[in-house]
Amino acid sequence: MKQLIRGVELVNPKGMSGETDILIEEGRIAGLGHGLPADGCQVIAGKGLWAAPGLIDIHVHFRDPGLTHKEDIFTGCAAAAAGGFTAVCCMPNTKPPIDCPDVLDELRGRAGSALAKLYPVACITQGMRGEELCDFAALKAHGAVAVSDDGRPVENARLMQRAMEACSGMGLPVISHCEDLAIIDGGIMNLGAVSRELGVKGMDRTSEESVTAREIALAQGTGAPIHIAHVSTAGSVALIRDAKRRGVPVTCETGPHYFTLTEDLLRGRDANFRMNPPLRTERDREAVLEGLCDGTIDAIATDHAPHTPEEKREFETAPNGIIGLQTSFPAAYTALVKTGLLTLNRLVELMSVSPAALLHLPGGCVKEGGAADLVLFSTEEQTVLTRENNRSRSCNSPYLGVPLTGRIKLTMCGGRVTYREIF
Repeated sequence: MKQLIRGVELVNPKGMSGETDILIEEGRIAGLGHGLPADGCQVIAGKGLWAAPGLIDIHVHFRDPGLTHKEDIFTGCAAAAAGGFTAVCCMPNTKPPIDCPDVLDELRGRAGSALAKLYPVACITQGMRGEELCDFAALKAHGAVAVSDDGRPVENARLMQRAMEACSGMGLPVISHCEDLAIIDGGIMNLGAVSRELGVKGMDRTSEESVTAREIALAQGTGAPIHIAHVSTAGSVALIRDAKRRGVPVTCETGPHYFTLTEDLLRGRDANFRMNPPLRTERDREAVLEGLCDGTIDAIATDHAPHTPEEKREFETAPNGIIGLQTSFPAAYTALVKTGLLTLNRLVELMSVSPAALLHLPGGCVKEGGAADLVLFSTEEQTVLTRENNRSRSCNSPYLGVPLTGRIKLTMCGGRVTYREIF
């Protein structure tokens, strides 16, 4: 059946914007304009709502295969759809790791019925052991959209250099988890006043910044691009800003938690505020905001990392990671648009247009003939994540019970309604 979204306000950085009707037929945008005929259509009332190209998250952990008691591709994509996402890129630190065509084929074969488009990121090194490079050509041929050992760094600089050179030649993005494990040395939160107050081992910011500097040096020396994941420190933002000014092919992302939360929240010893990289200081939070405002930071990604309540029960022994798909847009809208720091148009660029461009994915634009990947949302209503409305298999969110401005009302992926709130 044809669908007609009537009278919605379209925010569409790469195409037509403004109040419009959107006609969808056979999974594609069949028309944009005023007064489109509704004959034979299912009509969706869009008056008072905004529409945008479907959001794209280039950094999620769906724990599939091997750790599906935390999340699988179906529960993860359900959470994504509820958060306005029509596409997600899943990281390869699964069991087994996504390091060969067989694992890629199995994962992609099951993903067709999920509620969002799933694009796998494969490993840089075999088994994520940091010893031998994967067969990048084979991984790309079987659907990998990028490579990363995210969850741990590639510690050998020469190996990382070889990976960047090889992948550059085939247009396969390389994503770096910037962490020096020797500097971390078992730390569980940001090293600073709060970690000392709690008497726990801290994670020195130089761990992130030293490897960020290394990756920039490798990109400058080879001319091969590098994408830096989950930027969290003022020093990393400054390094990337300077590198971009010098023409080094470096891009980066950050997560909503790094520009909305700080280490002060860990005083309550709640492991749902622990992730890697950790929440930093107010100065770091402000620097990340500045990086978003001046274009240093290219995209917003969640680093959605589910863990069970049992795993998260003990503050000092819990694994790092938080979920974030259902709160990403409202958290970003609250911190960036509601405060006047960014326009809504710019937020859509950071959460849809730029992610698509960074990993060469379809999407990021609403246009006639294009796929009907859309999100409808209200900027007047609030979102409050609860255990009841959470669609992830895990509930380890730092935003649980926190009112955020902005509410996803409908998500459409390829013309299929994957999430709809009654309105």
